[in-house]
Amino acid sequence: MRFLPALTTTRRPRPALTRAAALGVAALLAVTGLTACGGESADPADNPYGLLQPGVLRAGTLTDAPPNVYLKDGTFTGFDNDLLVAAAGKVGLKVEFVGTDFSALLSQVNNRKFDIGSSSITVTEARKKTVDFGNGYDFGYSGLDVPAGSPLTGFDQLGGKRVVVVQGTVQDDYATGKSLDPVRVPDYNGAINQLKAGTADAWIAPAEIGEKSAADSNGKITVAAKELSPAPTAYAFAKGNDALREALNKGLDEVIADGTWTRLQQQYYPGRPIPAGFTPGSGTVAAPGAATPSASATS
Repeated sequence: MRFLPALTTTRRPRPALTRAAALGVAALLAVTGLTACGGESADPADNPYGLLQPGVLRAGTLTDAPPNVYLKDGTFTGFDNDLLVAAAGKVGLKVEFVGTDFSALLSQVNNRKFDIGSSSITVTEARKKTVDFGNGYDFGYSGLDVPAGSPLTGFDQLGGKRVVVVQGTVQDDYATGKSLDPVRVPDYNGAINQLKAGTADAWIAPAEIGEKSAADSNGKITVAAKELSPAPTAYAFAKGNDALREALNKGLDEVIADGTWTRLQQQYYPGRPIPAGFTPGSGTVAAPGAATPSASATS
């Protein structure tokens, strides 16, 4: 067997780049890198909403808060997320969901990690200091979940009890305002696990999430009470991104008018009455076939 001699190559020295040429190359690479990483297009006409990636709405959401927002079989779904997909489609945008913790969501939206926040976010004056909100698309209740067999029946009985909340939620604000010294956890699964393990006496939760969690607990958790939140829920936007906010407000009105909002309400919250005085979106369009408003919205 003959062995061929190994091939070798000799690199000829190349002339060094002039300083001007080097700077030009660096500038070109910087622009190319921004485009490759999904940065905003250099031409505003190509990206009128200031998105991280033109044509794609990157939404921060949660994975563990059914029926509002959750991950099922590898797909983000729930009332809020399905409604967002429909509204975004009306203005020609696709949605890319990314899971996060609620405690970080609003700051991540304002820092432009996400274009929008989707997580049944109750509009409050304190939150308006961090983000801008679109028009309200839903109402919400706060629920009181307790371990099965608990003697607790109302929010007024929580003094001295070990109460768990998800950090950064309006339920956290409520518990803090009532001087309950709550135990804060980063996600809804953490709160559910505290109740199941008996390490918490009660969980103040978004009522729809609390009800679904109780139904899925095999009798370990029950809903003791709930009360209507005075403010609507809305999508969150980075402060100053008015073009995107106004576009999604328009898309929201369109999915209210065409019956999508009503269909999703019936799908995710069957039989839930609409409180008197609540109107989704801008208030200029009617929701066909919506449940009759109820003057008594608490139980």
